Amino acid sequence: MDELDPVIHASARLRITAALATLAAGDRLAFPRLQQLLEMTPGNLSTHLRKLEDAGYVEVTKAHQGRSPVTYLNLTARGRSAFEVYTASLKKLLG
Repeated sequence: MDELDPVIHASARLRITAALATLAAGDRLAFPRLQQLLEMTPGNLSTHLRKLEDAGYVEVTKAHQGRSPVTYLNLTARGRSAFEVYTASLKKLLG
């Protein structure tokens, strides 16, 4: 049996990864929108995003819209693959 990826397995990171996996490859989501969707505090979301980014699963892009800074998030190819393996392993585990 495949082991569940501990980076994704934490509840908050699983929710983040699942939300970003709904986007088409190459699409991205603004930080405040993800925060709103998941009902997480900015600090909590940032902490979990850092772990996903360190694993190479999430790409964080800082930009500006006019004069306002904006942070965009998307799953990397590695992150999308890890999520697919994770969900397949979970389905297999649950039988």
